[in-house]
Amino acid sequence: MNEYDKKPTDAEEIFLEFKKTEDHLKSPHLKNEPALSKESTNDITHVRNVIFIGTKPIMTYVTATLTQLSNQQTVTIKARGKRITQAVDVSQMIIKRMNTVGYKLGGIRISSDLLTSQDGKQRNVSAIEIDITKS
Repeated sequence: MNEYDKKPTDAEEIFLEFKKTEDHLKSPHLKNEPALSKESTNDITHVRNVIFIGTKPIMTYVTATLTQLSNQQTVTIKARGKRITQAVDVSQMIIKRMNTVGYKLGGIRISSDLLTSQDGKQRNVSAIEIDITKS
């Protein structure tokens, strides 16, 4: 069997997806972000290292987390309600399927947030924060 007959590993597939997304973001047809003024750059004291889980496909969050991990030691994945399972899936894809890279679970925090629903009632919504660190 030659090298072209090999099926890529999960880690290789994730890195290929990450590379495609990264290349797409660098393409010239996308509009650039507005430049920050000097005043606003002085107010920024830390780099954002939190990924909020929403309704996008799971690989979007895996890619975003890997991008942040390339620049930072720890990244936090946050989710509430039904999205908690998706947050766990993102963290497990990075930790279990990319074990050769050396990411590990830094910590898990659970909480409950009090939110007002559309009908005006107060409701408790479960929340989770998962820290992923470089080993």
